[in-house]
Amino acid sequence: MMTNEEMWIGLGWVFIKIILISIAAYIVVIVARLVVRKTFSVRIRGPLKYNERRQQTLSKLLENVVAYVVYFVAIIAVLSAINIDITGLIAGAGVLGLAIGFGAQNLVRDIITGFFIIFEDQFSVGDYVRIGLAEGTVEEIGLRTTKVKAWTGELFIFPNGNVTDVVNFSIHNSIAVVDVNISYESDIAKVENLIVEFLETLQDRYEQIIKPAELLGVQNLTTTEVVMRITAETLPMQHFAIARSMRRDLKEYLDKRGVEIPYPRMVMMQRSPEASNSAAIAKK
Repeated sequence: MMTNEEMWIGLGWVFIKIILISIAAYIVVIVARLVVRKTFSVRIRGPLKYNERRQQTLSKLLENVVAYVVYFVAIIAVLSAINIDITGLIAGAGVLGLAIGFGAQNLVRDIITGFFIIFEDQFSVGDYVRIGLAEGTVEEIGLRTTKVKAWTGELFIFPNGNVTDVVNFSIHNSIAVVDVNISYESDIAKVENLIVEFLETLQDRYEQIIKPAELLGVQNLTTTEVVMRITAETLPMQHFAIARSMRRDLKEYLDKRGVEIPYPRMVMMQRSPEASNSAAIAKK
């Protein structure tokens, strides 16, 4: 066998076929992914407005499906190259797949739920969501799992069948809420007029603000301060940044106009000796 030239030539051709099939499959996957990305990018930039979130999700899904199909065909071609009966193998795989399908009900549930998540547009890649105790940006929606990345860097991976309660923060506009603390010594009417003047300038400075910001009025009365509430409707998930900017700008605006922001104070009183003696005599 070691000196059988025909056997070694045959093995060499089989090895070359396997390498060529693997290279061809890899190239086809790369080209197919580029075509899918290019197609969806052209649709997004076209005159017809499409939902960009949905386009990105479908693009990722199609890339995964194409990769699975191409690699499956490549495996069949490799088996055919080494003279394995594919017909019997496919028939046996069908029976085996049916048996596995009955046992792998969770896997089937994950795949079906994944399709419903995508086509019902419950959430898409790039959305900021809360799933159970996890909260973050959707990184990927696959056939079986969903990946959510928290803003602190953790990556949560959920089987699609376990995604039951979802809060999507990226579909509708957000509301920025800012509470302003005013001292009791301040003129409330004057402060309200100043805040309204400040709010009228916000929409020109921040394009993320959709509607003019509103002063709702006095929100709370504490033992040390008056709390006034401001709201502003923003683009989805822009309310955190807008609220921070509003607090900074409003602080500077009120400081320039002499409105004092309350802060904790400590008043110390010292009684004189004469007052102590007078108090003692009065007690007697």
